[in-house]
Amino acid sequence: MKRLKVLISAYACEPGKGSEPGVGWNVVREMARHHDVCVLTRENNRSAIEDELAGTLVPGLRFAYYDLPRWARWWKKGGRGVQLYYYLWQLGAYIVARRLHQEIGFNLVHHVTFVKYWAPSFVSLLPVPFVWGPVGGGESAPKAFCQDFSAQGKQYERLRDWARWLGEHDPVVRLTARRSRVALATTEDTAERLRVMGVREVHTLSQVGFRRQELTGMDRLSASGGPIARFVSVGNLLHWKGFHLGLRAFAEAGLQDAEYWVIGDGPERLSLESLARSLGIADCITFWGQLSRQDALRKLVKCSALVHPSLHDSGGFVCLEAMAAGKPVICLDLGGPAVQVTPETGIKIAARHPAQVVSDMADAMRRLAEDDGLRQRMGEAGRQRVHEEFSWTRQGDRLNAHYVAATGPIERLSSPRA
Repeated sequence: MKRLKVLISAYACEPGKGSEPGVGWNVVREMARHHDVCVLTRENNRSAIEDELAGTLVPGLRFAYYDLPRWARWWKKGGRGVQLYYYLWQLGAYIVARRLHQEIGFNLVHHVTFVKYWAPSFVSLLPVPFVWGPVGGGESAPKAFCQDFSAQGKQYERLRDWARWLGEHDPVVRLTARRSRVALATTEDTAERLRVMGVREVHTLSQVGFRRQELTGMDRLSASGGPIARFVSVGNLLHWKGFHLGLRAFAEAGLQDAEYWVIGDGPERLSLESLARSLGIADCITFWGQLSRQDALRKLVKCSALVHPSLHDSGGFVCLEAMAAGKPVICLDLGGPAVQVTPETGIKIAARHPAQVVSDMADAMRRLAEDDGLRQRMGEAGRQRVHEEFSWTRQGDRLNAHYVAATGPIERLSSPRA
């Protein structure tokens, strides 16, 4: 296939970062292997991008930077107001994109970040095929689990549901859906919402991956978990991360000489520490607080398995990190982790009711603590799965296949849902 002229909208795009900025950066790097890519991103990403490109030339990749005028963004401070700013940014970015299209003549437009299905992408209005995603956010915590949330947590879930409903009924979001030649969803939950909104062709595709040097570094970092059973949970201490379920399961497992490490910080920390004391396991629990990614990985490789009981997670990058480090994963059969983890690489717990999850998770902890061979087999299978399925090179090849489909005749889009 000839190289296409592609415009990628990546509001968040920054080298050396995780989360949304890392997704944006890695996607544009990979797609430049296949096509001539122009990236429309924020001005405040410029210095990091130019520093990176100064040392590593990437043929076929150029950037266009845009931000709202200073007088129109005085009210945005850090995370405050980011959603409104993002919406307004896309309006201005469309004007820039239209000018670029007149100059370059794009064959395809691709929206990458934010990875959120209920926000519009104004670049979809350009008169060329449009690829949307991967986008996520369609996952919800099962209702039975909301009873354990604090008042603040319950309010968060209500506001999140309300914001998604508004987004799904935003005429511009609906137009984005209808104009998508191909939409990519991080999970089947989001895929179903996209179909209801009018997207004709939807496929599931994870938005996360590893660069080759990262996988090499994870291989070097890998180590055995040590002589005792040690479980670890990593992430922001938020109600929907489900760490309270992990602590209850650890207490119910009743393992001798076992430990549970919690890496991260957030509004639920005091509640989780109080729960550990009330369960009588405080002496076995270590709250490490917020660590750098490298320090967190060094802790991870000293553990027997990752416990990730998240209740609505589009990505679950830490599950892939654990698998890359050769560690089994215990997770709920929900969202992104359910797609990433297989029966060969970990234990997925059905999420019907909190008491059932705690009991099943305790059984999983006992199985992994008592069976060294099982841990090793799952760990090696996880490492192999990440290398084969979640390298950025592999993700780039998958995206390129969707580019080919999106720019071909309409009848070519009738392939089975992935």
